[in-house]
Amino acid sequence: MSKFNTIDLFAGCGGLLEGFNASDLYHSVACVEWDRPPVENLIKRLKEKWGYQDAEQRVLHFDIQRTEELFSGWSDDPDFKSGIGLNKLMDSSGEIDVIIGGPPCQAYSLAGRIRDEHGMQNDYRNYLFESYLRVVERCQPKLFIFENVVGMLSASPDGTPIPDLIRKAFNEAGYDIVDDIRNKAVIDLTEYGVPQNRKRVILLGVRRDYFEEPTSQILDLFYDSILPKYKVKEKETVIDAIGDLPKIIPCDTENSNSRVSHCVVGNDLTIKNHIPRFHNERDINIFTELAQDIVDGTFKYVSTNSLKELYTEKTGKESNVHKYYVLREGEQSNTIPAHLYKDGLRHIHPDPTQARSITVREAARLQTFDDDYEFIGSAGSQYKMIGNAVPPRFAHVLALAVSEILTNKYKNYIMQKDISSVV
Repeated sequence: MSKFNTIDLFAGCGGLLEGFNASDLYHSVACVEWDRPPVENLIKRLKEKWGYQDAEQRVLHFDIQRTEELFSGWSDDPDFKSGIGLNKLMDSSGEIDVIIGGPPCQAYSLAGRIRDEHGMQNDYRNYLFESYLRVVERCQPKLFIFENVVGMLSASPDGTPIPDLIRKAFNEAGYDIVDDIRNKAVIDLTEYGVPQNRKRVILLGVRRDYFEEPTSQILDLFYDSILPKYKVKEKETVIDAIGDLPKIIPCDTENSNSRVSHCVVGNDLTIKNHIPRFHNERDINIFTELAQDIVDGTFKYVSTNSLKELYTEKTGKESNVHKYYVLREGEQSNTIPAHLYKDGLRHIHPDPTQARSITVREAARLQTFDDDYEFIGSAGSQYKMIGNAVPPRFAHVLALAVSEILTNKYKNYIMQKDISSVV
């Protein structure tokens, strides 16, 4: 069977693409991303892991808002240099079956709106879905997958809820999405083997003129029958995900680089990107105390107030939100966010002997990236792109579920329902 052609928009470092490529059912025609660090990682990964030797051409480092140039190509751009554009890539690959991706979520996220004095109402990213839509209109895929944060459901920068704007725009372009987004399309990724509390809106768009059945029937089957069958029987925990990694403990730095606070036990450096941030002595002591509190079952520091008081006691500063959180070994992690690039205080390792925040590799494992994905660039950019990504394990599930529609396997579900209704 020939593979389905995909275009990945807002590709980042390729979380969605990892899952789709791992299924061996899809061919990546192009990936569009404007930020240089994830572009460099994506090119490297497509070459080394997935065998795309022309990855420099397929990964379009460009601003998706410049739609005409994105399709026709551009040259001598001060920010994006040159690119052949989507038209040439599509000419050599044939029709596009699926478009995947999700606009940056910061404008929709509740945390982003709380931090911004205008509630992100003036943020241009509120309307990046329009750029996604323009690519869909030009490429006319059979399906699309649009991923975003749950906060988008309550975002209404111009007074109209973003979900209504998105639904109306795609409807006018010939595509349908599910009506009841909140109850159908909000997916708990822990149910699909992702060891962190991460809920996301996953919108499947179906082209009305391509399928025989009503799009509403296909959408209901996707959310009610096809996708749920890939749920795991037992959720994965923090210890499942990172428990076998080499220990990294505070070390004597008297005669070493002053920016080294922790050392790998046994000097085991075989795992890439498993290097912690520098932590000063004060923070090391705080991390030890907080993690030991959980291990001992004392639970002195589990309330927001107690954590805020501890922060004030140790730093002499005050904060409206608590700064610290220790991951629980036997539970799922809290969400791995892009904000992790700024500090790791909300992602403290559960082992008190290690007394540190999580490494890039630990963040990647909690996001379900394989260990053979070697991240390059600054540590800050690595944390950021990992936090922005769709967990590859869930992306793999999406790829399999979408393929059941593209190969008409969804008709089997219709037949089964018809039979059961007769019986």
